[in-house]
Amino acid sequence: MNTSIWQEITAELHAGTHKKTHPFRYGTLATVGLETLPRQRTIVLRAFDPEEMRISFYTDTRSKKILHLKENNRVSLLLFNPGKQLQVRIEGLAHRERSESVLQECWARLQAGARRDYTSLQSPGTEITDPHRIDYMQKETSDFFGIVHIFPFKIEYLKLVKPDHLRVRFSKEKQAWNSEYLVP
Repeated sequence: MNTSIWQEITAELHAGTHKKTHPFRYGTLATVGLETLPRQRTIVLRAFDPEEMRISFYTDTRSKKILHLKENNRVSLLLFNPGKQLQVRIEGLAHRERSESVLQECWARLQAGARRDYTSLQSPGTEITDPHRIDYMQKETSDFFGIVHIFPFKIEYLKLVKPDHLRVRFSKEKQAWNSEYLVP
């Protein structure tokens, strides 16, 4: 396995979850539900576990992405660091966190303004007539707060460098990661 590139990927993922200004803080998540139409949305990376290669983000459990993940939990995540001209594309399986203690621990760490995002009376995506008049629950509750973990099985690294771009694919086979160079 190409250890130096693997270390660069894990360092970028770690930085994306620990530095608010890091470009990997925000990624594009793609899901495909029963409609077989890819749906993309921006997510905020919240945690990264390099031992499990687990990437986590928060979501409202009433959102369409949760329905799509129930229908098909195979996802793709795209991250780009323009300063380094580095793209990382991840394919993996997404799983919802079910442990109430883990959910409550993360909920407790959220700032009050961020908690509000999970307390609207209407589900995300509901049509409204005035974007400044969204109704929220009277009492703060974590009822709709969720965490999704992505467990990668394929990671592609693309570095746009002159004169030759560099592309490497990492594939998980059983418990080991293997790598191979690809034509960019």
